[in-house]
Amino acid sequence: MIETSRLTMRAWRDSDVAPFQAICSDPDVMATLGPPLDMEATATRIAWMRGHAAKHGHCFWALERRSDARLIGWCGVIRGDMPPVADKVEIGWRLARDCWGAGFASEAARGAVAWAFANLPDDEVRAITWQDNVRSRAVMERLGMQYCADLDFDHPKLAADDPLRPHVTYSLSRLAWETA
Repeated sequence: MIETSRLTMRAWRDSDVAPFQAICSDPDVMATLGPPLDMEATATRIAWMRGHAAKHGHCFWALERRSDARLIGWCGVIRGDMPPVADKVEIGWRLARDCWGAGFASEAARGAVAWAFANLPDDEVRAITWQDNVRSRAVMERLGMQYCADLDFDHPKLAADDPLRPHVTYSLSRLAWETA
């Protein structure tokens, strides 16, 4: 579906559940995202992505390394469902721990942003993350996204005492993308 020099973002397959669950059950991967996912929760998440893609034409797609066709995570865009991304194009990514530090997240995210601005009418792409997720914030900044301090929020799907609750928002305008 979307190809970069080293990666492919594609539709989800039934065979992706087990390898994606291995990623989502890794405590290092999930340290900034929430509790590790079991097989059922992973299958539910993938089913949600498939439904979102069917309805909107996009989702956080399966992310495959082209050199060996290995599923290494997800990356893409969804239509956000809560403030400050409600009804906005929201970009997201999640990669296997052994794929960190190789530039895959930035490469995939650049491909997803390019796809969004080429195929969607929105003038902005947003991203959210836990306030102390320095790795994701670095990817956002490499994309040229700007931190929007006025859009900081407590994630409504997390308990009041959850240390992952404080979130930040980044934004990238179409104009900034096109002139970069």
